[in-house]
Amino acid sequence: MRYCFVLRVRPELLDEYIERHTAVWPDMLRALKQAGWERYSLFARPDGLVVGYLEAADLAAAQRAVEATEANTRWQLEMRKYFVSVDGQAPAGELVFLEPIFNLDDQLGTTGHP
Repeated sequence: MRYCFVLRVRPELLDEYIERHTAVWPDMLRALKQAGWERYSLFARPDGLVVGYLEAADLAAAQRAVEATEANTRWQLEMRKYFVSVDGQAPAGELVFLEPIFNLDDQLGTTGHP
């Protein structure tokens, strides 16, 4: 399944946040991969809005698996200073998932068009 989420980074720390993601720790990368996070990407806007995309067979299980790792515990402790609430209600750094509304491949597959 495909998942998309948003986060909000403090705009004044966005450059540093982006820099931190140019060389994510190898043990963190392994933890994500082994937990079942596939095709995981982050995209940022200059105002600090970050959009994430990932695929996982079972998102809840993939989240639990990565959260149980020591690498993730360390990574989250270092990353928490960057985040603010997306909407003023969700805790800072919490992934706010978006509802899927369109996928080209899905629709082409249902219409029988190549």
